[in-house]
Amino acid sequence: MLKRTLFFSTPFCLSLHNDQMIVRTKEAPDAYRSIPIEDIGVVILEHQQTSVTLPLLNALSANNVAVIFCDGNRMPNAMLQNLDSNRTQSETYRAQMEAGEPLKKGLWRQTVEAKIRNQSALLNKLGKDGDRLKPYYQNVKSGDTDNREGAAARIYWAELFGQDFIRSREGYPPNNLLNYGYTILRAAVARSLMGSGLFPAFGIFHRNRYNAFPLADDIMEPYRPYVDETVYRLCSEGNVRLTKDVKGELLRILFTDTRFQKILRPLDVGLTFTSASLAKCFAGTQKKIAYPLLE
Repeated sequence: MLKRTLFFSTPFCLSLHNDQMIVRTKEAPDAYRSIPIEDIGVVILEHQQTSVTLPLLNALSANNVAVIFCDGNRMPNAMLQNLDSNRTQSETYRAQMEAGEPLKKGLWRQTVEAKIRNQSALLNKLGKDGDRLKPYYQNVKSGDTDNREGAAARIYWAELFGQDFIRSREGYPPNNLLNYGYTILRAAVARSLMGSGLFPAFGIFHRNRYNAFPLADDIMEPYRPYVDETVYRLCSEGNVRLTKDVKGELLRILFTDTRFQKILRPLDVGLTFTSASLAKCFAGTQKKIAYPLLE
């Protein structure tokens, strides 16, 4: 089931009643709208004067909703994490933590190959030279020991946004748009991982003592080109500032069509395919992660 993404950029009063999110404004408290909790996948709380009740937060958490809190600059800053989102969570945790290095290196090889392949496909789709990346996604070594991901990235960004572009969180536009899109994607990936009983704090490649979601950072890599495609379109239309409309476009990335062999699904649903396949890889019942092929 495709879940809804709710974005609150103005002050609202949010509460819970009969398993429904109740949305009110301070100016008209008697007028409200209700949204079934089971229909919600992501909630983004941007305005600093938004009020949320604890029962609502608990209900959202219990339904594995990714609740994203924004800071004073209206940028995503934190996410509510469910601690018990899967019935076989302990069993899946155990398989994940007991995974050996050869398995994790093999999973990272698949991830890097899928990422570069999708980067190449996006460049070709946009009329650029994506074939330059073909040698980089072919024959990726276990663990990507020769860092083909990094070498491909230099070519990719230069082809996508020009030779002068440097991908950096603090860099000039469209880095701001990429940062926002990746944060939304990361939250959706973390939500899908927890829904499959996986613990986002244990990555297969990314490791950082200050990073609570390294596994989400791993698994989102092949999905990044879907964000890049939207950002490229926005830039070509002259939209390089994070306006409300631009944020709305970036949020709609979760509804982008993704193809898994012969199956076409919205990205948010596709993430559940990927996370479920990863859990099976850790359990030893499957050898390949299901990643989408960008068209």
